Amino acid sequence: MKQIGRDSLHTVRLQLNGTARSAPCTPRMLLSDFLRERLGATGTHVGCEHGVCGACTVQIDGVAGRSCMTLAVQAEGRHVATVEGLCDADGPLSDLQEAFKRHHALQCGFCTAGILMSCDDYLRRRSDPSEAEVRDMLSGHLCRCTGYTPIVQAVLETAALRRTAAGAQPLPMEN
Repeated sequence: MKQIGRDSLHTVRLQLNGTARSAPCTPRMLLSDFLRERLGATGTHVGCEHGVCGACTVQIDGVAGRSCMTLAVQAEGRHVATVEGLCDADGPLSDLQEAFKRHHALQCGFCTAGILMSCDDYLRRRSDPSEAEVRDMLSGHLCRCTGYTPIVQAVLETAALRRTAAGAQPLPMEN
């Protein structure tokens, strides 16, 4: 494993929302701070800084994780996705974001980015979740505004719409 001096600067190179990015940081800089301060991905919010609230959730190589519990140097060479990557800057919202909008699943919005990143990862792995399963997945997030019910409704609706869309796809032709 590469040794990094305690007071040295290290250039972290990663893929941020599909784009190669790099910036220098100290070995002890958290990924959440690196994303916000060095790369300008300010959609990643920092709440508790203890991995409890979930506001800082991003996806690292496609898996949701707490960026306040990850050192920036640990993201070297990895693919990091933030809420900014869920849709194009000038494009339409993702289906999950649209469902959040439709169901009023956000109010102050502070926790929303982290919840969206967890839900996005979860729905890629679980196409037909029950309400109890969605609530269990959301238990890793703290939201003081919504009461979670609209979030659960948005996730369940997105799962149902994706299943319908997948069922409506034409089957590949056999030769």
